[in-house]
Amino acid sequence: MSKQSKHLKAVAEKFDRKTLYSVEEAVKILKDSAKARKFDETIDIAMNLGIDPKHADQQVRGMVSLPHGTGATVRVAVFARDAKADEAKASGADIVGAEDLAEKIKGGEIDFDRCIATPDMMPVVGTLGQILGPKGLMPNPKLGTVTPDVKKAVEDAKGGAIEFRAEKTGIIHAGVGKASFDEVKIVENVKAFIETIQKARPSGAKGTYINKVTLSSTMGPGIKIDMAALDEDAKAKAA
Repeated sequence: MSKQSKHLKAVAEKFDRKTLYSVEEAVKILKDSAKARKFDETIDIAMNLGIDPKHADQQVRGMVSLPHGTGATVRVAVFARDAKADEAKASGADIVGAEDLAEKIKGGEIDFDRCIATPDMMPVVGTLGQILGPKGLMPNPKLGTVTPDVKKAVEDAKGGAIEFRAEKTGIIHAGVGKASFDEVKIVENVKAFIETIQKARPSGAKGTYINKVTLSSTMGPGIKIDMAALDEDAKAKAA
């Protein structure tokens, strides 16, 4: 048995898949597990919500800026003209354009992870709905990606702001950091994400809103989070 296999076996013996763990305990286990990898794993969160996204009043979607970013490199494209285009470039946008950018996208060139547009560019961007929409890249004013303040939008995207959206099954997935992050930073990112989802509870959600929360890493185990303990911590801090 290799050193890596022995390490992973030892990690697996330290936790029970049926047990609920605090965020701190889960992060510690995942970081320990990641020591055997030769690359920097992503720490992922999956939240099973008691909603049916098919109903308009039960959709959960938005943006969240994690306190310590995601550790991922985000390529940003901006639809803007003139001074706003210059502002986008100065803020760190990777791709800036107008009709020329739209033509590249129609031709299959989609070399970006986030798309931002100034309001006046929406007639151009609107023609790309069938291409960008299915990929989750369509600019949306509710998400702050259709805005005259391209500087803030680009900086937020580069700084670790991530979009969340419940899938048809009511599950939300997101990367909330890297295994190389300090434990405290990962914990704070996880708690910030969960708090944002809690606040995003839709008006149509009935009964239990958050059914299950699981933390995992790219190749690590899935660890169930004790939401009751998390709620108690939040109440204690608020008191």
